[in-house]
Amino acid sequence: MRQTTTEKTTHPALIFWIVAGWVGFVLLPWYGVEDFWFMEWLTDGWPLDTDYAPALFLLLQGEKPWLWPVLPALAAPLLVMRRPKTDPLYAQILLAAGGFGFAWLIAQGLGIGIRGWNAGWLEALFGPLGDRQYGMGYGALIVASAFLFLFTQGIAARGAINGDVFVTGAIGGVIAVVTIFVFFPIAKMLLAAFVTEEGGHSVVVFLSKFFDDRIWGLGCLSGARCGVAWNSLFLAVLVGVLSTALGLVFALVLTRSGFRFKRSLRAITVLPIITPPFVIGLAIILLFGLSGTVTTWVADLVGMRPTRWVYGLPGVLIAQLLAFTPIAFLVLIGVVEGVSPSMEEAAQTLRASRWQTFRTVSLPLMRPGLANAFLLGFIESMADFGNPLVLGGNFDVLSTEIFFAIVGAQYDQGRAAILAIVLLAFTLAAFYLQRFWLGRKSYTTVTGKGDAGVHPEMPRGLAIPVYAVAAIWGAFTIVIYGMILYGSVVQLWGVDNTLTFKHYITAFAVRIEDGGIRWTGSAWDSFWTTMMIATVAAPLTAAIGLITAYLLTRQDFAGKRSFEFGTMLSFAIPGTVIGVSYILAFNIPPIEITGTGLILVISFIFRNMPVGVRAGIASMSQLDRSLDESSLTLGANSWQTFRRVILPLLRPAILAALVYSFVRAMTAISAVIFLVSARYDMATSYIIGRVENNDYGLAIAYSTALIFVMLAAVGLLQLMVGRTRIGRRMSHEQGGG
Repeated sequence: MRQTTTEKTTHPALIFWIVAGWVGFVLLPWYGVEDFWFMEWLTDGWPLDTDYAPALFLLLQGEKPWLWPVLPALAAPLLVMRRPKTDPLYAQILLAAGGFGFAWLIAQGLGIGIRGWNAGWLEALFGPLGDRQYGMGYGALIVASAFLFLFTQGIAARGAINGDVFVTGAIGGVIAVVTIFVFFPIAKMLLAAFVTEEGGHSVVVFLSKFFDDRIWGLGCLSGARCGVAWNSLFLAVLVGVLSTALGLVFALVLTRSGFRFKRSLRAITVLPIITPPFVIGLAIILLFGLSGTVTTWVADLVGMRPTRWVYGLPGVLIAQLLAFTPIAFLVLIGVVEGVSPSMEEAAQTLRASRWQTFRTVSLPLMRPGLANAFLLGFIESMADFGNPLVLGGNFDVLSTEIFFAIVGAQYDQGRAAILAIVLLAFTLAAFYLQRFWLGRKSYTTVTGKGDAGVHPEMPRGLAIPVYAVAAIWGAFTIVIYGMILYGSVVQLWGVDNTLTFKHYITAFAVRIEDGGIRWTGSAWDSFWTTMMIATVAAPLTAAIGLITAYLLTRQDFAGKRSFEFGTMLSFAIPGTVIGVSYILAFNIPPIEITGTGLILVISFIFRNMPVGVRAGIASMSQLDRSLDESSLTLGANSWQTFRRVILPLLRPAILAALVYSFVRAMTAISAVIFLVSARYDMATSYIIGRVENNDYGLAIAYSTALIFVMLAAVGLLQLMVGRTRIGRRMSHEQGGG
């Protein structure tokens, strides 16, 4: 009996966060250090130097008196370490200590800045401060996390979500980070939509800008230009539908056919996702521009003058389909593989033809994947500005208008914010249309029972057009990348086609000296920085995304729909706006990380997290809840169930999240332009600099090298993650050599 009592009154999670809170308060620098990656502060006067001192040492030196209330909040949870969770005092103390501590840190962080009080009314109320504070450091970050999770444990002790500590902590953690790194910076940016010329705020100013004819004009009905909102909507719908169809085509070829070269086809399919968008645009111009190879050949063949047809909607559509079809494919491949083979075999046993089986069984079960692939394609098209910038011509879209409003001579934050609100409205509409289309139907196909089935091949009537589309699009992709590769080894692309490796030598030269290897190429600094940032960001992105997907598909809690949309918000905002909003939000306390590598990691995590969320939701929609229930019945907690049962069945979703987040961190453009610094220069900003200097050969050579590096990384990730095999027997997929 004594052993049972001990088990009930020992709380490992509680002890962990109590210890973490005290370590953050007593040992770690409370305020931000110059570089978050290195521990130089250990040899620079820690713990007595006020720049690196922990909170306790600051208080002992008579500084930062506003940190005193943190001490009792940290001490209070010690009173309940040996109390059972059923004791009302257990929940009350954790809720009070965690809630007060977290709220106090937010209040003092927002209220006190580098110039003292951040608001005049605070100074009028409390008098001059005579002190100041900088951004949060390791100590403040860990103490804030401790208070947050102590609070969520108090909520669990009150019986929320069946008292599940892992689930309540995960919900609280995701809500906190999404609020801090998505809602807070975007809110600061969008607030500019209401700012008047005098610095005040006015709804009238907002309405006058919102209903601008350049946004909503219908001049295209009379032959003039359409408003940028309608252009963006039309383009996004086209890209969403076509990229989803192409992604499904390639997923079917890889899972429902006996095609022999599946690995090669998979590599071709994901190739565009690992390329800076403007490089694809340059290749399209070289092929289809006014002096392009294909354009001039066709003009000579038919005896017509070459035209600039590729500039505008056609060119942007082609480039975006090349860039975003891999996203649809990565989402759909897991869903198509996840359809239970035994259900398809059962339909055929009941004398259904292959076509009837595909149309009435397989395709309806793929609806979550189709809906999520369309949503991601729609949002990506809305947010993309690289392709419209290169190929848009007179076809203006919301993202390019936002870009020019911010970086152009006008520097109109208000107009940029208005355009971002319009973009958000379209995204919100697409989000709820997707939910309406899916409805409340069940798409579960994977249960706890063994499945020895084999996926049937496509019906002949479907296989022929699928093969044809895959062959044409695959060949087109190969041609595009052949042009990119060719452009990297000529003197001057389109002018002097003499073969040379000088661009690669300039970028990636290496010299071996007595002291070791010297990376003398001009691109090495940005390359190693990009690799480090992407390697750190990718697993964190996948982890947060999949945990969020688990909460959305497996748990019911208040505000679930708002929670889901909040996780998609950063994906819907153009990267340009994300970059500017991060500078506005995180250039001053309480979170002061502008110019550090950390701001790049955070921007990539919350910009790319929605892909992990959508891929996880699509895959988890096919996993029967009885798997979770069986695990819980056998004594496992939610964390063990998630780690040992759910995650092994989510390998396609894990791979999609890892691959996408890694390559987007390597190739992202829009937000990076604003967030890089002299110490943290990313590959894409380096490439843009070369393009601006008309050094196209070096830019393309660097891009080509990145493509090969990321292909190797994608292959390594696939090897590490592995594949999910639902059936026990080998199917025709074995032929995919």
